[in-house]
Amino acid sequence: MFAPVYLDHNATTPLDPLVREAMLPWLGARFGNASSRHEYGRAARKAIDEARSRVAAAVNAHPTEVIFTSGGSEANNLFIKGAAAMMKPGLVALSAIEHPCVREPARQLMRSGWCCEEIAVDGSGRIDPQAFDRVLADKPRIVSVMLANNETGVIQDVEVLAGAIRKRGGWMHCDAVQALGKIPVDFRALGVHGLTLSAHKIHGPLGVGALIVDKRVELAPLVAGGGQERSLRSGTENVMAIVGFATACDVAVTMRNERSAHLAVLRDALERGLTALGARLFSAEAPRLPNTSFFAIPGVDGDTLVGRLDRAGFAVASGSACSSADPEPSHTLLSMGVDPELARAAVRVSLGAGNTRQDVDGFLAALGESLASLRTMTAVAV
Repeated sequence: MFAPVYLDHNATTPLDPLVREAMLPWLGARFGNASSRHEYGRAARKAIDEARSRVAAAVNAHPTEVIFTSGGSEANNLFIKGAAAMMKPGLVALSAIEHPCVREPARQLMRSGWCCEEIAVDGSGRIDPQAFDRVLADKPRIVSVMLANNETGVIQDVEVLAGAIRKRGGWMHCDAVQALGKIPVDFRALGVHGLTLSAHKIHGPLGVGALIVDKRVELAPLVAGGGQERSLRSGTENVMAIVGFATACDVAVTMRNERSAHLAVLRDALERGLTALGARLFSAEAPRLPNTSFFAIPGVDGDTLVGRLDRAGFAVASGSACSSADPEPSHTLLSMGVDPELARAAVRVSLGAGNTRQDVDGFLAALGESLASLRTMTAVAV
């Protein structure tokens, strides 16, 4: 029988066998609360401390700068809201293509007297330099720009942006959830005050992530009470998930170059086939993640195409997983100036380490058959 092919790795990734192996003991004999002072608690605390060091090493940070969270969304909220709580209201600025878990907390600050402004991007999805300079002139207190976009895969020059923000006295945050494991992510080199990571994007478990926070930055906690994670994230730690996260980081860094080269070859083959089928490729001219291709077939609804491909055995997306319930076109594409009708046709393929050339060829064949069927139905209806 035909095995379904998963091509939606920017939404989530399958658990790496090495990660599963590292987690399994914490589903059985190892179950201590890391705050307890007996042997069981000490073992849990040691496991968390070791994991913290490994996550820090993956992004060139110090272990004390790693704050474990329930995932990327919480980490983004913790920095934006936590930083704002320590300042007088001012301007919070974010790129126009940020994930909703950055846009929404930034907008919520407006209830407390903050101003919120988006930094425009160009037609390829890169920060527009003139737009950035205009925002910079307003002296923003908090700025958030993602390292790599979850839909287009476009990579931003965060290091340069962060340097300009620091000179103006602002705090710079970067969502690097999609970047880790695909391109180098160096907390020190980026020069940001806060960096967000998530385990399930790098073949780790769901429900765990981290905010890397510059030791000189003081944040107010979102969750208070137990004092865990330097009192920035109270609550009994999920030892099993944290251990899995650390192992996923180890594998992601060790295998990054090999996997990225493999993914780039597959993506290039995919996009040659897409072009032959008449697809419009978004952001193809910009620096992108090696695994991501965002495209549209003019005149063909993206959701309809995703449904047909799913029935053919290929799992892809019509945009961000967190925005799948939103009937509106991709916010990212609209921000890039893409026509709304074309944006509604958008489909994202995000390849993973386990994908093969056979998967790509099979997908292109299924896509061609789906398009032929849809066009035949349209012709009959007319």
